[in-house]
Amino acid sequence: MARLFGTNGVRGVVNEFMDGQLALDVGKAVGTFMKGRVAIGCDSRTSADMVKSACAAGLMTAGAEVLDLGLLPTPALQFFVKNGHLSGGVMITASHNPPEFNGIKAIDSDGTEMPREKELAIEAFYFQKEFSRPDWKQIGSSTRTTGAIASYQKAVLANVERKVIRAAGLKVVLDCANGAGSVCTPQILEELGVRTITLNCNPLGTFPGHPSEPTEEHLKDLIAMVKQTGADLGIAHDGDADRTIFIDDKGRFVYGDRSLAVVAGAMVVENGGGVVVTPVSTSLCVEEVVKRSGGEVVYTRVGAPIVARKMIEIDALFGGEENGGLIFPKHQYCRDAAMTAAKMIEILAIEGSMSSLLAKVPDYCLDKRKLACPDLAKEDVLKAVCEAFAEQRVDTTDGVKVYFEGGWTLIRPSGTEPIFRIYSEGKTEQKAHEIADRCEKVVREILGSISK
Repeated sequence: MARLFGTNGVRGVVNEFMDGQLALDVGKAVGTFMKGRVAIGCDSRTSADMVKSACAAGLMTAGAEVLDLGLLPTPALQFFVKNGHLSGGVMITASHNPPEFNGIKAIDSDGTEMPREKELAIEAFYFQKEFSRPDWKQIGSSTRTTGAIASYQKAVLANVERKVIRAAGLKVVLDCANGAGSVCTPQILEELGVRTITLNCNPLGTFPGHPSEPTEEHLKDLIAMVKQTGADLGIAHDGDADRTIFIDDKGRFVYGDRSLAVVAGAMVVENGGGVVVTPVSTSLCVEEVVKRSGGEVVYTRVGAPIVARKMIEIDALFGGEENGGLIFPKHQYCRDAAMTAAKMIEILAIEGSMSSLLAKVPDYCLDKRKLACPDLAKEDVLKAVCEAFAEQRVDTTDGVKVYFEGGWTLIRPSGTEPIFRIYSEGKTEQKAHEIADRCEKVVREILGSISK
């Protein structure tokens, strides 16, 4: 069967792939699977109304009672679904993709992103066109529903020490990328008593401030503003506000694995130990900080839903990915940008400057590459890689992760493209490149032998 859902929902360029008919049929499939009450919301993209309306019509066609939450962050919708005891939710967002894209993300009844096995069930309805078709008396309805953002903000505030933060007198610069965080995070920071200078905090679907992916290149204005104002912290969200990237008090871009390490270490110390869950692609700096703080790391396959469900399974203290998507289980089991920002501000209020905290995080260098690979050869390649590195420590949780002295390489097939991604980490750039060169050579040799 063909695949509909990618890593983070169904995405595509509007009116090329993501058109009204697709959104309508996806809505029918989701409504057929979920049944009952379903929340729907969107980010700030210009196509949001079109995609949301078509998807909502599909949900109602299948008999769902639709609760339209309007414009809000993805984690706010997830919080509403979990606490409202709904059948599920649908978020209209393409997250960090350019403004011409939009997407449909399905949310499970517990507020987590839909697991793959349930996506498969929805895909079966979609591709076979086997939708629920209730008679006219059972057709669903749509109700504009308010209060989702307010209840979400209240929950975030309840999970940090507000008095401690207020007393610290911190100053931050916030960049919401003209996305969904604009209607939520500024108010949270105001409630915390943080002096906040805002950039791109008006929701505009063309993303005029900068592209919505919070990379160093895209955050030049935020970096400059932190330096010019002497702010304690720069905070950047992606388009749907489920990820946060930071700029430290010296105006330096902080990669997501390093901010993950800072928060993970603080959480472990605060709770006197605990387990932190993160994908195999995460830097070793996180494991070093967590162990030093008295905690333990458990690794999973790549993907926020997989991390969240492992956290639920083992009752983990904390978890997250190296892209700025952090998960706080006392709040909810999903990536949450506003919660991440509030917690980091609390940590600074208690422990000191961001730059001083980062100085305690071990330095590693990352080398990223990709190689074309026939789809049918992926499993054969992974098996051959394991055999080629039989004398090394190998982890096959997701692809093949080979450990070397002073570093590691993860060789992992893409879930959406006929390529292998090769991530290598070392204590120095030279070490990371050496490890990457060695592993790339092995993979190329294996691919060459398979193609003969």
